[in-house]
Amino acid sequence: MAKFNFNLRNTNSENATPINLVIRWNNKKLVFPTKDSVVPKNWQPERAKGNYQRAIHTRKFPELNELNARLDDVESRAKTIYRRFINDNNRQPSTTELKNALKEEFEGVIKDKTNLIDFIEKFINESEKRLNDTTGKPIKPVTIRDYKRSLTLLKEFSSTTNKLIDFENIDLDFYNDYVEFLSHKKEFSNNTVGKHIKHLKTFLSYASEKGINTTNVFKSKRFKVIREKSDNIYLTEAELEEMYELDLSKSPKLEKVRDLFIVGCWTGLRFSDFSNIKAENIKGDMIEIETIKTNNVVNIPIHPTVRGIMNKYKDDYDNSLPPALSNQKMNAYLKEVAQLLPSLNESFSKNYTKAGMNITTKRNRYELITTHTARRSFATNLYKDGVPSYTIMQITGHKTEKAFLSYIKVTPDEHAKLLQLHWASKHKLKAI
Repeated sequence: MAKFNFNLRNTNSENATPINLVIRWNNKKLVFPTKDSVVPKNWQPERAKGNYQRAIHTRKFPELNELNARLDDVESRAKTIYRRFINDNNRQPSTTELKNALKEEFEGVIKDKTNLIDFIEKFINESEKRLNDTTGKPIKPVTIRDYKRSLTLLKEFSSTTNKLIDFENIDLDFYNDYVEFLSHKKEFSNNTVGKHIKHLKTFLSYASEKGINTTNVFKSKRFKVIREKSDNIYLTEAELEEMYELDLSKSPKLEKVRDLFIVGCWTGLRFSDFSNIKAENIKGDMIEIETIKTNNVVNIPIHPTVRGIMNKYKDDYDNSLPPALSNQKMNAYLKEVAQLLPSLNESFSKNYTKAGMNITTKRNRYELITTHTARRSFATNLYKDGVPSYTIMQITGHKTEKAFLSYIKVTPDEHAKLLQLHWASKHKLKAI
């Protein structure tokens, strides 16, 4: 319940001092100046025979009734504005929102009413026409879809917790409450929580650039994007060879899916790239292609296995490669192919955090194979073969070695064996 009072700016003044309307609600306070003033000795600050925070009668103050009538009108209109906001928005106003509404009512001044939710909606609408600042290309529909999902979650958080979502309310308390909401109420995994926090930081950063947001709490180290290393699989060179040697002649659809996947495993390209290799990208013994996600031009030597696949399809397709299906369909067919390999029918433990709890699930390895497994297999196998990280990163596009090493799948035991092979090779050379 809001409280509306009138206080004097300076109760000790011997001259007329401004009268302020003071509103308190939901642990908030707003001091709004009226256009009236009064000498303190003509003012009753406490309750006394019906006069409470109003002017009192003296022979030298004949304007008593007019002043009190104006104050009654101010209080009545302010209460109406407050109630109307709650009815229209189903929540309490922020101090800025109530102040702007009062200014519009009493002064005819309409302030910029852009709040965070309105800004995000505008940001998303503009994203459909805006270019990506990094790549210079249109923002992908999947990214816009994720932005919309983040906006829906913010609105749901606001309505279910009765917490205001606006620039001035985005602080560390909001961050902790919102992470709690995403983790436990929505039961999202840590990486999903991190994705939506990342989107919120993107919205706030852009608003800051536009001069709309003036709070910088979102830049704090404690306002962090939560990330958790995923337990994903890769296929060893032996497994890739075993997959390539499968006789799928009775199922041309699966055969083409398998062959295109193998191309991804020996080029390190994302699905969006290895499924769009054109004839002009093949230059002798190299594939030269501008990647869709980063706009980087990469040069990749054609692996003997890839050359064998190209020879197989050279009379059927201009690019000598099997045509691509949608990513969704290819993922489904890949699992059918992978299930034919005995090693991929072994169980695999996948660990992640969901709803604040550590979850461990066991699934067969073939169930976890997707088109992205190709790229991860490429990077991991080359690293295990001793190819320098920097060289692999020139193809995969990882910006830092830290990000690259987090991406590849090399176990502590495999790292130890790599070191062991290095030492054995070094001592062998010395012996020679």
